[in-house]
Amino acid sequence: MAIAAVITKIMPESREANLHVIEGAAKELMTREGAKNISFTQEEIAFGLKAIMMKMAWPEEKDTGIIESLIAKIPLVSSVTIVDYRRAFG
Repeated sequence: MAIAAVITKIMPESREANLHVIEGAAKELMTREGAKNISFTQEEIAFGLKAIMMKMAWPEEKDTGIIESLIAKIPLVSSVTIVDYRRAFG
């Protein structure tokens, strides 16, 4: 089973959205789908709005559409974009 390194940008609906709640929900959903080594960073966008950058090891045989569709259903999430996808070795 090959593994891909995936970075996903998650945009909240507003700057008041609790990013830690979104991160927790995303981690739970992705773990259920087989993702490993999930980590998060927050990236300043503008005017106090921050994006969540989620990095993870993803089973390569699974469609990345799963990531986008599941995370988009989390309350307070405005958009989800996969910004990097690479085959991981080792």
